[in-house]
Amino acid sequence: MSNPGAGRLPRFEKSRFVGVRDTMTVYDCDDPDQFALIQVRQEEDDLVGRKLIQAFGPDTLAEGRNRGFHPVGTGRLLRKHLGG
Repeated sequence: MSNPGAGRLPRFEKSRFVGVRDTMTVYDCDDPDQFALIQVRQEEDDLVGRKLIQAFGPDTLAEGRNRGFHPVGTGRLLRKHLGG
């Protein structure tokens, strides 16, 4: 379920879809579960500071896929990162 404006990463406030270069995974920041995952990764690994985050133009999942990124699967990853 999508919740517009659920959250954004620093320096990527206008980007709904962001990719993480070390895993080639794209996250939808309007999805609360996916944003929780990317937020945990940012806090643990300083992805923004290490320049491992990429935005897409146009800001779409399709553009992320065009650039070789794969959508995140939230079930198992969410439980792993949030201790569930």
